[in-house]
Amino acid sequence: MRLSTAADRDDERGVAVILAALDAGATLLDSADAYAHDDRDVGHNERLIARALASWGGDRAQITVATKGGMRRPKGAWVSDGLAKHLREACDLSRRALGVDTIDLYQLHAVDPKTSIETSVRALAKLQEEDKVREVGLCNVTVSDIRAAQSIVAIASVQVSLSPLDDENLRNGVAEYCRDNGILLIAYRPLGGVNVKRIARDAVLSKVAAKHRASAEEVALAWLISFGNGIMPIPGATRVETASSLTRALEVELDEEDRHALDAQFSGRLLRVPRAQRRPRDDADGEVVIVMGMPGAGKSTLARELEANGHQRLNRDAIGGSLAKLALRLSDVLAADNRRVVLDNTYPTRKSRSEVIETAWEHGVPVRCVWLTTDVANAQVNSIHRMLDAHGSLPTPEDIRQRGKQDTRYLSPDAQFRYERMLEPPTLDEGFVSVDVRGFVREPEHGDERALILDFDDLIGMSAPALLPEDVVIEPMRRETLSRWAADGWRVFVHAWRPQVAREQTTIQDVDACFAKLRELIDIDVDVACCPHDAGPPVCWCRKPIPGSVLEFAMRRGVALTQSIVVASSAADRTMSERIGARVESTSSFFS
Repeated sequence: MRLSTAADRDDERGVAVILAALDAGATLLDSADAYAHDDRDVGHNERLIARALASWGGDRAQITVATKGGMRRPKGAWVSDGLAKHLREACDLSRRALGVDTIDLYQLHAVDPKTSIETSVRALAKLQEEDKVREVGLCNVTVSDIRAAQSIVAIASVQVSLSPLDDENLRNGVAEYCRDNGILLIAYRPLGGVNVKRIARDAVLSKVAAKHRASAEEVALAWLISFGNGIMPIPGATRVETASSLTRALEVELDEEDRHALDAQFSGRLLRVPRAQRRPRDDADGEVVIVMGMPGAGKSTLARELEANGHQRLNRDAIGGSLAKLALRLSDVLAADNRRVVLDNTYPTRKSRSEVIETAWEHGVPVRCVWLTTDVANAQVNSIHRMLDAHGSLPTPEDIRQRGKQDTRYLSPDAQFRYERMLEPPTLDEGFVSVDVRGFVREPEHGDERALILDFDDLIGMSAPALLPEDVVIEPMRRETLSRWAADGWRVFVHAWRPQVAREQTTIQDVDACFAKLRELIDIDVDVACCPHDAGPPVCWCRKPIPGSVLEFAMRRGVALTQSIVVASSAADRTMSERIGARVESTSSFFS
């Protein structure tokens, strides 16, 4: 890649590097149409490969040329495009750049979040049917992605990052799945990418390297090669000297002692030792329970129930540190012969869960999973309740930044969305003895008051936001309607969104003056709240449809939201009403 993306690239040097790699014994040249400076330069790397192969004196039939499609480079950015039309066009351009009728291995560069992987893979399958590509591969995928693709076409290869410094694809099951299903795993960044200097500093690698009179980098490549023909590391050399050193990496023969030491240091046990030999009996004494779910899903409640029944609870929020350190703590607990443990963290990925499973297995303890499938809306409500219980009022973004460092109840509003983006649903093939899926159950409300919930500008019938007290007017019919409801025992809550405060187009004092004017005009007891934060990704819990301000009002006034009414004209109000379980009525019908 860097032969074509580096600012100081040199085509002659690039061809020389490729030739040196071929002479050193490389059998796979991995490229992409997007390995270029920008979209005006697409195919640069493929053209370099074509030039090198045309001048090489070796056996071209022994070389596999792999390239990728599914990425655009507008103004040098990296933008996924998995649409069938783009992939067809990209494949034809790659064939032309490589000077071939059929590409040996054509890979989906990345899963496009805007396009289903099935759509993209169907396009690759069609290219294979048309003999434009010989084999189909995937890059940067999960086990579930691979399975989805296999339902459409045979997958020959999966390209993911894998190195002594990066065990994610050992822990997330991708490497094991590829091995068990005869899929070639192409390991990019096998020397750690920008962290390559850490390879040379590693004590275990250095010791093995000294024994073999090799470099630590050569031993790192030899370790990956030692897993068998199913793993193909691609070091991505940029200098003739490093490309030539591939010969020495291929000549390093690790013995059992070397492999054992390296496997222990770099999670190689996950691929070297068959799962059946690592896994304890399902009926073995004790259990480790992973309670997983997004923030606000209710994990703590369930964990406390298990704790009351004799499980020792390990929670990162309480203990501190990383999930990896928590796994070490789990090892200590199990070693002390406490064989009933519950861990209630988010655990959205197979990798994060793998560390718990493998730690428990090393101590002969089976693991079961309880997955709380709370949706974002209900998790937001739960999170807001926790923050209100802790502090008595809705936290500001600054409160979240400061308190969140010590108190995990204070989380940002996008925490649940991040979890959803990361989520790999738990499956039995990860090693669980069972996966118990539990849906959300809303807790009963504690208040019995009823309320009308209205938007400030919607109430006064303004097409533009009222920023000054003199802008605030209300029709007599609307005032009379509110008075009737208030006289019947309904509380009134009014919310205003004022991004103009963040933009310094008005002030909180002006907003308060507008609220005071409203109270004067309607002459009833009314609760008010303002969100002063700007548009864009939410940084607060008070901007609708997030119901923070409404929940704060309900807690303060003892309001049962399921017995209340949201008077709505906007999509945000209607969405908010669904999240809190309130009835919704349109503004026009309510005031008619």
